[in-house]
Amino acid sequence: MFWKFDLHTSSHLEALLDKEDVTLIELMDEEDVLQECKAQNRRLLLFLCQDQCMQELVRMITTEPPAGVEEIKRFKYPNIACELLTCDVGVINDKMGNEEPLLETLYSFLEQPSPLNPLLASFFSKTIGNLITRKTEQVLSFLRRKEGFLSLVLKHIDTSAMMDVLLRLISCVEPPPLRLETLTWLNEEKLAQRLVELIHPERDEERQSNASQTLCDIIRLSRDQANQLQEMSQPDPLLTVLESQECVEQLLQNMFSGETTESCIINGIQVLLTLLEIRRPDPLHVFDICLGFERSYTVNSTILLAIQPHLIHFHQLLLEPPKRNPMLTTLGVLEEPLGNTRLHVARLVASLLYTSSASHAVVAQELCRLNTMDLLLDLFFKYTWNNFLHLQVELCVAAATETPSEPPVTTENSAHNLMVTHLFQHCHLVQRILEAWEENDKIQSEGGMRRGYMGHLTRIANTVVHNLEKGPVHTQISSLITELPEDYRGRWETFVDQDLSEANRRNTIDLVNLHTCSSTDDMESPFPKELTLQQAFSDYQIQQMTANFVDQFGFNDEEFTDHDDTVFEACSKERIQPFDDDEEDIWEEKEMNFATQAKSRNRSDTQQ
Repeated sequence: MFWKFDLHTSSHLEALLDKEDVTLIELMDEEDVLQECKAQNRRLLLFLCQDQCMQELVRMITTEPPAGVEEIKRFKYPNIACELLTCDVGVINDKMGNEEPLLETLYSFLEQPSPLNPLLASFFSKTIGNLITRKTEQVLSFLRRKEGFLSLVLKHIDTSAMMDVLLRLISCVEPPPLRLETLTWLNEEKLAQRLVELIHPERDEERQSNASQTLCDIIRLSRDQANQLQEMSQPDPLLTVLESQECVEQLLQNMFSGETTESCIINGIQVLLTLLEIRRPDPLHVFDICLGFERSYTVNSTILLAIQPHLIHFHQLLLEPPKRNPMLTTLGVLEEPLGNTRLHVARLVASLLYTSSASHAVVAQELCRLNTMDLLLDLFFKYTWNNFLHLQVELCVAAATETPSEPPVTTENSAHNLMVTHLFQHCHLVQRILEAWEENDKIQSEGGMRRGYMGHLTRIANTVVHNLEKGPVHTQISSLITELPEDYRGRWETFVDQDLSEANRRNTIDLVNLHTCSSTDDMESPFPKELTLQQAFSDYQIQQMTANFVDQFGFNDEEFTDHDDTVFEACSKERIQPFDDDEEDIWEEKEMNFATQAKSRNRSDTQQ
């Protein structure tokens, strides 16, 4: 192996550099030009750092290449130019950061009319992002002198690469005082408010989606930074604005102004859900979530106060969602699909029910007044096979019957007591559980299919039983069950002792303790004993963050069965052959001659 002895195979590149009339294109055609640049080949760097070469490299990544050739060849040189400019070599970074004409040429890309070429936009984003990280003060000084910088970025926000530019400014600026100065500048430019304005029914869907995603990322990044940099004397100005009652109210007004569109509602709810997040995995311990490496956040009460007046609009969306065409499913035609809008509203209600403690009584009171939980239970049983909805309703019931450890539940905690009473008296939770269970038993006894919600119904029943025995409001739940009509009270006791107990016994698979990563045989509760509602709900939130990854690859837990494991193992054994004992040791030092090379080629031909 030549590289073992630190020998370079750059003779052809060196020969090109010896030519007096060598061109940049000739060098970029060499396969090892990028490798030599990263290895800081002195002659190559001297050539590349010439003013005309640097200008040409920047021009390549900011100017649409000529048409008429296939796409791969057309963007070959812009791609190589971007890699050369961002290979993190000091002299190139210095040249780019210190030479204002180069920055002007780079900045001119933003001044082009929409829509931007997405590939060139990615090259621009990567280059400017690298400079923000490596030449922070120079680049920030340059951008702050450009009055229209933020307007141009937001103008092109429909191109996803522009989101990365904004996030670089928020997350990659060091040290902390300079970062605070940058955030203050972005706040003075009203970045948060301008992004919120983009989530509006009159905007195109791509622009709304990217604005929503940017806001969610800013919230999470700002909270993470606040946790890491406790020594910051001032709060994050962008996060302060985003968590303010005025900003949340503006978002909600945009969502419900004029004709309601599904895109606007969903993107707006995504921002609200991010604001209501209470825990996220620590990125440094992403594979150790079950060991407790999470970050905790406190939800600002102003967020809930802003949402409360608009709960009636969300409730109305559950009744009258945006129209959807009938959907063909494996069980027939679904004339009125549940829809993504109603699913997101259910997610929001679950999050609000958990977050709204006694100090935020207005949310719980308004949900009770609107009878939203009763409507969600109606949808739970109407959409028999929609497990996404079933999970949200289960979380709502868990949040309504169990509260976080702080503040403690007292007789004065009227908001929570009101929600518990509402669930049992007005929503008739026990009666619904019994009637649905008996209906399913009847259907199955006649040879029909088990209802799709039965697994979640079992967990809801276990939630009631668990909180009846040892939950924070067990006395109130016990009293409410005692007040049931005698017929239902007797049926409930029989159901718990027989049907529910038998169902739990049949569920022989061990529940994995989401908090301690240890299995439990206790099937009485839907969660292990030591798992509080806060842990269960926040673990669910963490699970939701990976949903896009699962959707992207098109599989789920049910589809990946033991059979798949067996097939995968068999394919692995077939494709990955063990090394032969007599395999030649590539690390062994030996004389390299024609004979050994021929032997190596023969062996390679035989294996093929």
